Amino acid sequence: MADWKLDVGGRALQVTHPDKVYFPDAGITKGDLVRYYEAVADGAVRQGHHRPMILKRFVKGISEKPFFQKRAPDKRPDWIRTARFEYPSGGVADEVVLEDPATLLYIVNLGCVDINPHPVRADDLDHPDELRIDLDPIRGVPFPQVRDVAMVCKAVLDEHGLVGWPKTSGSKGFHIFVRIERRWEFAHVRHAGLALAREVEKRMPGIATARWWKEERDGVFVDYNQNARDRTTCSAYSVRPTPDARVSAPLHWDEVPTCDHTSFTLRTMPERFARLGDLAAGIDDAAGTIDSLLALYAEQEKAGEGKKRVADKPMLVIGQSVDEKSALAGLERWKARHPDVVATMWERDFLVDNMRGRSSTWTRIRVNLEHVSEELRPQQEALDPDDPPDWGDWAPPGWRSS
Repeated sequence: MADWKLDVGGRALQVTHPDKVYFPDAGITKGDLVRYYEAVADGAVRQGHHRPMILKRFVKGISEKPFFQKRAPDKRPDWIRTARFEYPSGGVADEVVLEDPATLLYIVNLGCVDINPHPVRADDLDHPDELRIDLDPIRGVPFPQVRDVAMVCKAVLDEHGLVGWPKTSGSKGFHIFVRIERRWEFAHVRHAGLALAREVEKRMPGIATARWWKEERDGVFVDYNQNARDRTTCSAYSVRPTPDARVSAPLHWDEVPTCDHTSFTLRTMPERFARLGDLAAGIDDAAGTIDSLLALYAEQEKAGEGKKRVADKPMLVIGQSVDEKSALAGLERWKARHPDVVATMWERDFLVDNMRGRSSTWTRIRVNLEHVSEELRPQQEALDPDDPPDWGDWAPPGWRSS
């Protein structure tokens, strides 16, 4: 199929290889993805408007790993705006800023399946205007439990005078975005998120958790670290790289207790959007203050809740690889060698850590042996697999040297 030439709000845009299959199981092409974002552009642009973003590019479709690109392409239309974002590491990047539907479709043409903006606007990169709550269930936790935690998050937000805007994550979790005044730096917003997470855990012990160490978590992790300076989260209406092209769908709060997160896909969302419009259209008019959450954070710290703990679980690292399937295959080989051990382990004891390198992700597999009697616990073995990428002299935090 020939390339498409589109006029998007008076801007000329070329869509290359529109017939390339991006979602093999669903038969969805790059052209289908472009048409989807055309249909929901009003909502997608509103949620990411004036925000710099990291480009997560699936140039060959979702069957292959994406690469992460912080810097805007050198060759780009002159109407693409950029903003220089500074990372905690000291690095800087001139990132694409989402300004209009043309910019949205431009990054989709680059291979971006989902949209990942920062919680700041391009005219003030040091003061977030969004508190982000990311509910991340551990292995085996059913989605109804995620919904229950979301409703308790809403109750806490209500008590602190904040308006939460709920949406499915498009994967297994849930997001609540809260518009806030641009008065606080990233560290303060993260503290507000941590205060909320601790309060939710207090109200739902064993169901929700704010524990930092993955091996200590039960239920749904209220991930407050999504408010750190170097983090991005997919925005509303983003298509996710799932086989069924699931979508991060904004909801009314009264939909949350019974919603089916699998029902919102690239194929179903345009009709819902045309019928209901953007359910988060009022988010920019609902900016609130996090002073109350920060006061709660101070109380928690005074009570010793912020005391640093070191995880003391009996852990083994099984393998690490830039290829998740290879890492998981190594886990299956370990299980086959230790059937008596596996028989006593819980599902949550198998930890799949998706880690981020400079421009791509890698996977580390660990196991928690706390539910295995000491006489049965195996020793640390040679990593299987142990597939380091070509990082040169640099290695990301968490990578275990052979």
